[in-house]
Amino acid sequence: MINYRIGLFSAVVLAGISGCATMSGDECANSDWSAVGYEDGANGYTTSRFGDHRKACAKHGITADFQSYQEGRDQGLVEYCQPGRGFRVGSSGSQYSGVCAPDLEPGFLDGYHTGSQLYSLRANVQGATGRIRAKERELDNIATGLRDTEAVLISDETSTEDRVLALADIKELSERKGQVETEIGVLIEIRAQASADLRQFEESLATQGY
Repeated sequence: MINYRIGLFSAVVLAGISGCATMSGDECANSDWSAVGYEDGANGYTTSRFGDHRKACAKHGITADFQSYQEGRDQGLVEYCQPGRGFRVGSSGSQYSGVCAPDLEPGFLDGYHTGSQLYSLRANVQGATGRIRAKERELDNIATGLRDTEAVLISDETSTEDRVLALADIKELSERKGQVETEIGVLIEIRAQASADLRQFEESLATQGY
């Protein structure tokens, strides 16, 4: 049963990724609807997922078994709605769809919120790094612009009017260079603080059982 469920789940995932119906005609005809429900529950799908299966199978003249599906989904949700799974869902940046039963949801949400906080702290570091890299690329472009403009300035073929314009461009580029360097310095400080916050939080996870 386990191997069958794994194979069925893989097929369903591939179908979803490709943008096609959730199940093929052969899958509809040969499916253990309890197993389908179990996999959907174990992956946190809402009941709307059954509607997708039902529509896919109706195209092949096959009626989906909701009762068996729901029984399997309820079992799968017990596996899904655990604190550790909540942590993994949150830390991946995924959304929780409110599928857990009242007795399981508090523990799941504890893990989910902890994971979401970890995701946010990581995003802060990555965001600062991305902005620093963007500013560094701007500095490279400014350096190229300065070299090209300076070449125009010293060229014997450059007119007096164009030299005046080149000097103005050099002044503007130099000022912008200083601004960007200052902005990079600020971003480096922001990233350092974000990295420290992330390390501190990661160290605290061990005491929380994650």
